[in-house]
Amino acid sequence: MKKIIVLAIILLQAGFCLASGLDAFKEEKGILRISGGTAHIPVMKEVAKRIMTFNPDIQIIIAGGGSGAGIKQVGEGLVNIGNSGRQATETEVKKYGLALYKWAIDGVAAVVNPHNPVKKLTNKQLQDIYAGRISNWKNLGGDDRAINIYTRDASSGTRAVFWKKALKKGEIIGRANFVASNGAMKSAVVNNPYAIGYISVGYVDSTVMQVTLDGVTPTLETVRTGQYKVARGLFSNTKGSAKGIAKKFIDYLLSPDGQAIAAQKGFIPVK
Repeated sequence: MKKIIVLAIILLQAGFCLASGLDAFKEEKGILRISGGTAHIPVMKEVAKRIMTFNPDIQIIIAGGGSGAGIKQVGEGLVNIGNSGRQATETEVKKYGLALYKWAIDGVAAVVNPHNPVKKLTNKQLQDIYAGRISNWKNLGGDDRAINIYTRDASSGTRAVFWKKALKKGEIIGRANFVASNGAMKSAVVNNPYAIGYISVGYVDSTVMQVTLDGVTPTLETVRTGQYKVARGLFSNTKGSAKGIAKKFIDYLLSPDGQAIAAQKGFIPVK
């Protein structure tokens, strides 16, 4: 089944990359509803702005909610496009009849406050922090202060890849603080000098510091080359093959213009 899903993604991408530019939206009217993964939102907003500026008869409504919500809502017909920071499972594809469109690659970085002197960890130390086995920064060469752990809920695609590839499916201690989005995670770390969390590499800026893991710093280049392995695809999913404005929206994501926007927002284009 996995091979079938991957082949479907490749074939769909091949067909969708033929269209480019905004001319396809010239005669369209209507509302396009999008929800799901929060890492996607900067790209979604920029693409939506360009389309609605080009054709004011199109209204595009964008919401977050996480990857699980995006998959569920598009599957139930509540939105036209459901974004996910993970590939939908075989069960989800079968249950909802989903078509998957991968348009970028993203890394997920552990982050700390820039004032924290601890900026390098081994993968084992990171796992021990999230499991609660290391609970004070002094054990890692930092201040004698408790480590404030931040995580996402179970439906988050960002959490899924971080848990699987960085934490090696290890425990996340129950006292961890939950936040609802990449933006909220970054804000939590910005406002707490003793926090540790994780965000999309595309969200990293000077207000947070990405943690070097086993000697590799998560950057666009290390994700692109495969040196940094905590990475995932960014998907836009539809119920059945995309049609109408949704199809043209995904066309644009996979066009040279759309791929350039993905790169500008800190992601790695698939083209």
